[in-house]
Amino acid sequence: MRKPYYTLVTSILGVVIGVMAATLAFQRFRPAAQTVKYEGNYSQWRKLHLILEHIQKHYVDTIDMKVMTDAAVTAALAELDPHSVYLPPVELTEAETELSGNFEGIGITFNVPADTAIVLSVIPGGPSEKAGLAPGDRILKVDDKSIAGTKTPQDTMISYMKGPSGTKVDVLVGRGKEKISFNITRAKIPVHSVDVAFMIDDKTGYMKLTKFSRTTYVEFMESALQLLSHGMDHLILDIRSNTGGYFDQALMISNEFLAEGDGIVYMEGLHRKRESYDADGSGILKDVKLSVLIDESSASSSEILAGAIQDNDRGTVIGRRSFGKGLVQEPIYFTDGSGIRLTVARFHTPSGRCIQKPYESSDEYMYDILDRYNHGELVSADSVKVDTTMVYYTTKGRKVYGGGGIVPDIFVPIDTTRASDFYIQCDRKATAMRFASTMFDKYKSQLSSIADFNSLEDYLEAEDIEGQFLDFASGVDDVKPKAGEWDDTREYMLPQVMGLVGRFSKLGEEAFYRSYIPIDDAIQAAVENGGKSPEL
Repeated sequence: MRKPYYTLVTSILGVVIGVMAATLAFQRFRPAAQTVKYEGNYSQWRKLHLILEHIQKHYVDTIDMKVMTDAAVTAALAELDPHSVYLPPVELTEAETELSGNFEGIGITFNVPADTAIVLSVIPGGPSEKAGLAPGDRILKVDDKSIAGTKTPQDTMISYMKGPSGTKVDVLVGRGKEKISFNITRAKIPVHSVDVAFMIDDKTGYMKLTKFSRTTYVEFMESALQLLSHGMDHLILDIRSNTGGYFDQALMISNEFLAEGDGIVYMEGLHRKRESYDADGSGILKDVKLSVLIDESSASSSEILAGAIQDNDRGTVIGRRSFGKGLVQEPIYFTDGSGIRLTVARFHTPSGRCIQKPYESSDEYMYDILDRYNHGELVSADSVKVDTTMVYYTTKGRKVYGGGGIVPDIFVPIDTTRASDFYIQCDRKATAMRFASTMFDKYKSQLSSIADFNSLEDYLEAEDIEGQFLDFASGVDDVKPKAGEWDDTREYMLPQVMGLVGRFSKLGEEAFYRSYIPIDDAIQAAVENGGKSPEL
């Protein structure tokens, strides 16, 4: 039956009133931000504060303010330059420990760009290097804990690898398509700056400086005095792959070579007035001939030292164009143990060159070294990128160019011709490293008693290390040189094998560097040059 008219009208009115009530209720609970405008003053960071405040008050789920704050700070600093960074407490502690003290662990540095820890470097002489870990290895497991592709926090990865000296840890790495397991004995990792210092011949001293830590100047002076006592009048100072560190250490070392009033470096920024640093003339190495070795991984404090020597025509810079890191970071610490390193100025060499390379594109900056290789800069002097519109002059009037980094006076290319297929396969499997460990187990008592390099060479030749290595490579790693391949590889590879075994003698790192010198083109160029300053 049909409902009466008034009943229908009443029903319609009820629906309308219900809709109005619901609309009013929605309006009442709608977030105020949709109807109210707030003052978003960029100059006072007001907008950022308001956004975080509203997230905290109104977001649908519970949020972690620590994570939100860290993310906001990280994102903000990423808009500035490649070297202004936020360091959470664990990362800050790690960064400062590496430069200023000792730690116990396996002796590597690594990064986690995509949920997998990638080895950036192995500390020379440390447990990981002796075991055979290499830069580029992807760490898959630590003991029975998988850490690749598991969203494992970086500080947790560090905690797995660190531990008391003498304890052991199994590390499974991915190297190319292979998986390799290493059993590593943890040790106290000394943060030394001077790897080695010894006389190459009666007049030529060699020193390898790996970083600029709090103890670098003291270590440098101790080594320099020792070399002087052996008659050194030409020093080859090797700062290849030295990524820098404390600024004051570079200043003090530069001062040892320069005359009073010679410029070392100056820094300047929008909110920092120019500060110039000059030599005081008190150095004990002012009369020593000097060769400085640099490469594409020499950065920051290394570039300050090389630039000062070059601009004052004090010695010869040899190698390849340096990295180009000339931004001054000022540390700011917070009570929770975190901190930021904020860029406040730029470094300039005495002639006025800005050391910093361009960083408008983060991708180009990140892959700059790869681009140099692809463009041929690492193998050809003609391909070295210089900005010829930015011309500067040394004290003698030689032209030097800006555009980022220090361009050497003598170019030494990477030699890509000596790495045979056999060498590459052995390198991927760390065959030489693991062979050296095997030889140490076999000849521990004999090796541990050798303290003279000539005696070491005689001993290793008598034990037929060459034959034993080839047997190890084919028998253990199933890597065999093709017909005639070892004849082409031997001259380049055997000194490295001998040096790695020699590290287990009393000579330590010196054994490796002495073995490697004959096949190191940059050192040979420095010996041939004799530390003579470049001519106009």
